[in-house]
Amino acid sequence: MESRRVYPSCMTQHASQHPEFLAPDTVVVAGGRPDRTHDAPVNPPVVLSSTFVGQGEVYEGDRAYGRYANPSWDPFEETLGQLEGSELPALVFASGLAAVSAALSLVPSGGVVVMPRHSYQGSLALSQDLADRGALTVRPVDIADTEAVKAALEGADALWLESPTNPMLEIAEMGVLAAAAHDAGALVIADNTFSTPLGQRPMNSGVDVVVHSVTKYLAGHSDVVLGAVVTSDPALRTRLLSYRSLRGAIAGPFEVWLALRGLRTLALRIERSQATAMELARKLQEHPRVEAVRYPGLPGDPGHERAAAQMDGFGSIIAITVRGGAEAADAVVEALQLWTPATSLGGVESLIERRRRHANEPASVPEHLLRLSVGIENAADLWADLDRALQKVQD
Repeated sequence: MESRRVYPSCMTQHASQHPEFLAPDTVVVAGGRPDRTHDAPVNPPVVLSSTFVGQGEVYEGDRAYGRYANPSWDPFEETLGQLEGSELPALVFASGLAAVSAALSLVPSGGVVVMPRHSYQGSLALSQDLADRGALTVRPVDIADTEAVKAALEGADALWLESPTNPMLEIAEMGVLAAAAHDAGALVIADNTFSTPLGQRPMNSGVDVVVHSVTKYLAGHSDVVLGAVVTSDPALRTRLLSYRSLRGAIAGPFEVWLALRGLRTLALRIERSQATAMELARKLQEHPRVEAVRYPGLPGDPGHERAAAQMDGFGSIIAITVRGGAEAADAVVEALQLWTPATSLGGVESLIERRRRHANEPASVPEHLLRLSVGIENAADLWADLDRALQKVQD
């Protein structure tokens, strides 16, 4: 697929002097670098300070205190904002769920949120908790059913998009749904964790706010817990910044520095893991012990045509159902030697888990569904391990 070009609106001075547009795989490397002065560091430093020098009146934009801002956040926030197509920096949060919480705070008290029935578990749990306390009403929908989602938007205050969904990998018709939501007067929020801005840029489809679990692909090494929110609307960003500052949902400077270091290899990691995911998905759909495979890159997948039209790559997550039910699925996981049985996704290592082992996973997710997060290991080794485990269960 053809690489998009993005304007370096949030990059450091030396980069923004280039008149040409930069591709996203360049931005992840070049964004957020210090100015090119003699003896300057190539990488931005970690600033470990809880407060900042200030005299006289405190003005808007002053750092003042570590709960409001930190210089270590700036390079990451600027780069992610640019990658998502915003002229405003992103806002980094203490976790992906903290970012989700901030985005949901934009829904008015007692408002209605249309949300995919299959979504990030934390988003579902938090929205239900808010619903139980009367803070909002949730209308669950099959996000792949465009007409059903449009019907659910009547009187709604927000549409929550996740595409591909977790863990069912359904594809939303993002641009059509964003337009319908705006026609209904609803805010549009999208979780772009699975795809990353290298796979799709939801704001180009009319989305107002984009949420990320930075823990996953952006940081990419399973060693930090962070979240982020991006918007092009200054008023919305001000509200989100206020939410972060007042509730203390702030990230540690060293964790954000690690996330920026991880971001530098995002394009390479995704290129490798996506190619491997496609190879594994093709083989898995032919395996006698596999009942079904969901992967948007497969021509027979229900979401393939939409994904091909609106995404730059099909991602690195595969969902399979194993013949023999939950017991057989668990046995496959236990038999694996290279794949790591663990929750989360988006790291350099390949992870696998049976999603219904979590008590609050929606009942519509099959008991015998395994979610595979494909890493950057050798594809042949990953396949050999999967095949061996599946064959062992057969025996």
